[in-house]
Amino acid sequence: MATRKLKRAGVSDDMCEQLKRHRIESCKDLLSLGPLEVMHAAGLSFRRASELLQTVSRAVVPPVTTALELWRQHSCFSTSLPALDRVLRGGLPRGTLTEVTGPSGCGKTQMCLMLSVLATLPQSLGGQDSGVIYIDTESAFSAERLVEIAQSRFPDHFGCREKVLQMAGRVHLFRALTCRNVLNRLDRLEEDIISTGAGLVILDSVASVVRKEFDTTLPGNLMHRSNMLGHEASTLKYLAHQFNIPVVLTNQITTHVGGQGSEGDSWFVTAALGNTWSHSVNTRLIVQYVDDRRRQILIAKSPVAPFAVLNYTVEKQGICMDGEDGQEVLYEGTDPGLQPIRVQTGFNFNLTKPMEWTEQTEQ
Repeated sequence: MATRKLKRAGVSDDMCEQLKRHRIESCKDLLSLGPLEVMHAAGLSFRRASELLQTVSRAVVPPVTTALELWRQHSCFSTSLPALDRVLRGGLPRGTLTEVTGPSGCGKTQMCLMLSVLATLPQSLGGQDSGVIYIDTESAFSAERLVEIAQSRFPDHFGCREKVLQMAGRVHLFRALTCRNVLNRLDRLEEDIISTGAGLVILDSVASVVRKEFDTTLPGNLMHRSNMLGHEASTLKYLAHQFNIPVVLTNQITTHVGGQGSEGDSWFVTAALGNTWSHSVNTRLIVQYVDDRRRQILIAKSPVAPFAVLNYTVEKQGICMDGEDGQEVLYEGTDPGLQPIRVQTGFNFNLTKPMEWTEQTEQ
């Protein structure tokens, strides 16, 4: 809450400009100062400076909410996949972080593109009639594929060029190819959500730039990486809650050594970024290979859903489930940060050098 911009806390535009000259832009910036410091920065009397601090303080205090109010407000963002929506009790929960993790080629970006189309649809068709903010850290976004999914999945609605252009114009793409780019974008994300009318935020992927820039074998890098990821998670959680919208993240895979995988080996593939990150997301969906064509979605972590698995394929119209009754609880679950993930077979890999195999699967 304290990261909220001062303008959204009831501070006038003139006062925001005055404080910005002293690098005071968020509620946190202001509340970290004493009345005398605020007097100097804002050019106010002691009494007015104290009143300003009290006004901003009240604006960021989380309101008391009853369970009944939460129950009435509960809503989800439908994925247009009835089987998945049924397991998740309605779809992707608003106001929280949902992560999709798995090996390359399983359809993580395809899922993000499909959700982007869905968010722009009118409410009569199950959409949100809203904009989308899509932060791309891997240069994987394809406007052509976005249009193809829209026209193939909803041919009646997107039968005319005008509707296609309207949909594409509501998906706002930001390319962030470094950690600094990502942090700068997140710092401005609150204003972006308001200006674009966004009802969905996508970060594809959260791991890409972090793993490129932080060599965790070097002293101090692991701590810096954890601090950055913690900042990203807290910012996104605040925005998801503040605007009551779903935030979707994609993640990569890594090799975990020293445990027991699903095949009884001493190493196995699992989600990247470690256990601390896995507990930062509210819902984790794991995508993995079944064979050359079929894939699976595992609900590995959810406050409402059971540990379940659903089969799917990636088609011209995006993600397609194998039938309506495909869900079944197939495993008892484990720590979401250590859930083994099946990758594509057929690679030439050396069991004595698992990290080399991991690099192949992540490319």
